[in-house]
Amino acid sequence: MAITDIKGQWLHVWISFCLALLIVTHLKGISAQIRYSILEELKLGTAVGNVAKDLGLDLGRLADRNLRVVSGTKQDLFKVNQTDGVLLVYQRVDREELCGNTVPCITNLKAVVENPLEMHQVIVEIRDINDNSPKFPDENYTLEVLESAIIGSRFQMEGAHDLDVGLNSLQSYKLNHNQYFRLETEEFGEDGKVPFLILQRSLDREHTAQHWLLLTAADGGKPSKSSSINITVVVSDINDNSPVCDRQKYTITVKENAPAGTFLLTVDASDLDEGMNGEVEYSIRSKLRGLSTEPFDLNSRTGKLTVKGGLDFEEKQLYEIKVLAADKGAVSLSTHCNVVVKVEDVNDNPPEIDITSLSSRIPEDAPPGTVVALVGVTDLDSGVNGQVVCSVPGHLPFDLKPSPDGQSYSLVTKENLDKETVHMYNITITAKDLGTPSLSSTKVIQVDVLDVNDNSPLFTESPYNFYVLENNKPGVSFFSVSAADADGDENAAVIYTLDRKSPGPTVTSFLNINEASGAISALKSFDFETLKTFKFQVVATDSGTPSLSSNVTVNVFILDQNDNAPVILYPVSSNGSAEGVEEIPRNVNAGHLVTKVRAYDADIGYNGWLLFSLQQVTDHSLFGLDRYTGQIRTLRSFTETDEAEHKLVILVKDNGNVSLSATATVIVKLVEPKEAFAASDVTSAANDQGENNIVFYLIITLGSVSILFLVSIIVLIAMQCSKSTDYSSKYLQDANYDGTLCHSIQYRSGDKRYMLVGPRMSIGSTIVPGSHANTLVVPDRRRASEEALPIISGSSLMWAVWLTEYTSKAVYQII
Repeated sequence: MAITDIKGQWLHVWISFCLALLIVTHLKGISAQIRYSILEELKLGTAVGNVAKDLGLDLGRLADRNLRVVSGTKQDLFKVNQTDGVLLVYQRVDREELCGNTVPCITNLKAVVENPLEMHQVIVEIRDINDNSPKFPDENYTLEVLESAIIGSRFQMEGAHDLDVGLNSLQSYKLNHNQYFRLETEEFGEDGKVPFLILQRSLDREHTAQHWLLLTAADGGKPSKSSSINITVVVSDINDNSPVCDRQKYTITVKENAPAGTFLLTVDASDLDEGMNGEVEYSIRSKLRGLSTEPFDLNSRTGKLTVKGGLDFEEKQLYEIKVLAADKGAVSLSTHCNVVVKVEDVNDNPPEIDITSLSSRIPEDAPPGTVVALVGVTDLDSGVNGQVVCSVPGHLPFDLKPSPDGQSYSLVTKENLDKETVHMYNITITAKDLGTPSLSSTKVIQVDVLDVNDNSPLFTESPYNFYVLENNKPGVSFFSVSAADADGDENAAVIYTLDRKSPGPTVTSFLNINEASGAISALKSFDFETLKTFKFQVVATDSGTPSLSSNVTVNVFILDQNDNAPVILYPVSSNGSAEGVEEIPRNVNAGHLVTKVRAYDADIGYNGWLLFSLQQVTDHSLFGLDRYTGQIRTLRSFTETDEAEHKLVILVKDNGNVSLSATATVIVKLVEPKEAFAASDVTSAANDQGENNIVFYLIITLGSVSILFLVSIIVLIAMQCSKSTDYSSKYLQDANYDGTLCHSIQYRSGDKRYMLVGPRMSIGSTIVPGSHANTLVVPDRRRASEEALPIISGSSLMWAVWLTEYTSKAVYQII
């Protein structure tokens, strides 16, 4: 081996010599070698040495000769200052990164100069500094050790690593003080020092399940650097503990009537081991003698002891049970727990109830004290356990009367019965002994209450208010009444009749009623213009013996239908036809009032609300018609090309469901202004007196209406103060209107109907509190029985607004 090394060294020297000779031959320069030594991590720009001075170069020619250093690595760690030839640190120098664990750490550089060309070797040795701490692979380590491990057992740990070398590398380990483990280290070549934990005391998992150690690694630097690892020693369990019962003897008392599943006690055995070694199973090991079945059940997992059934104090009063508690280790360990169960006698025989006699149907007028049933009671127990007390619920109208011997009771009524309130009773009789605890039993008997005719029929409404359209079909039912009787069977069968006791012809003479259903029909049609309201009495009689009856007042209000067509009041010709002629000057402007068509409808509400429309006109661009007032006005000024005579046909129709209408014809003649003045002079004398008369009549009419309105308000206040409920008798006045124009609009809000009226309103309308004077409420047929508002006749309230227009010398009425 030595000869081979010597030959290798000579070969290396020979090759080096040849290379040097070759370089000198080619470069024709002089070669030299210089060596420097520096510490790693020097600050950039730190001087390493003066290369020019050490090589003997002329400092004055350094710039001309281009002194520089060349390294064989990719990183230029050093650089020469070409001014003074000083070698400087150019980049960060990290020994661990350059050389790792290699010692020494050498960096070879080439110093090159020109003119003449020379190359010199520069060797820089990088010395280590303590800039790295020892490092463990992890910060925490878990070691699992059986609690049965023997003293002296060795457990190898993974050592720390330090990138530094020499004294700066890892030098020692230290373990925190504890009584179970000590530390040893061994050298393992490249791995360096490896720590071992040596067990120096026996482990007991039940005493201490885990141990926490701190292992510290330190290097030899000055100052020293170190790092630590947390070691958790987990002690693994072995089955070295037997189960232990928390009590050696359990004692429990149970009543003989305890049902199956009754919990008695829990046998609790604990095992200090863990896992399967510490999991305990329970079992009954002793067999109970003299019993066909074991009366107890033991849960093998929880140790709960429960009653299985069949306990009887008279048969056995004491049970001794041995419970085996064993763990589930590979080699099971066990122990025994003793359980003593004492059986306690109880009152286990409830009383028995026997119904010896029963009257299950009694009339509701039976007097208090009527016997309903005879009840007998027995109890198989003796002493206080056999003494029985019977009772019934206190809210029932029944009571129990005990016999002198206390063995039977009489069930009697204690108050009057009412079949309409309760038609059947379920009476619960409770028998309770005086034992401790007390036992009881119940029996339910049913008693039906027989009906007696003690209730009169009651109408669903009082009074009834019905609204009927005029022109109804004779013989057809238009409303009905209904009465209910709280009694049952025949006592509740109701027959309806009309009260015809009033002498002379009455309204009931043309009415008919269905005795079974209460449906009422009329034998003739009603006419709103003739009859607006009437009332009568209906009698409801039950079929009991003796029979009972009651009566109710029925108010009938006739409602208007659209059975009257509009009547044209103006224009009207001398022969009675709705036709008139109007002459106007040709020079009038747009908006000139030509004339006003006036019409009247005897109906009310929508049926009397009139609308005007142009049915026919010769030129639509000349005349316009107001659809509400009937006023005809010019739309533009007349021209010379316009015809001198125009025919306008006006359609007047109401707003009934089936609208009725009438037509009026107005002939408009255009005259020259002079002719118009002449015509006006001729007619003015004849019309002045008439217009004065019209104004006079209007004033009288307005005064009369105001007086009637005040009188109506006074009468209304007086009737409200009297608080009379017979509204129909106070307000059934004839309200035929004398022909004044009327327009009205009806609408609904909530459960009331409202009407906006002109100078008159119909029967069945009432003033809405808080509304304007021309807003009325029409009682809703569906709520007629709930609203007791007074009804004001049409002749008692009239409101009109009149406007006299003097420009055209005519008087117009605005509705």
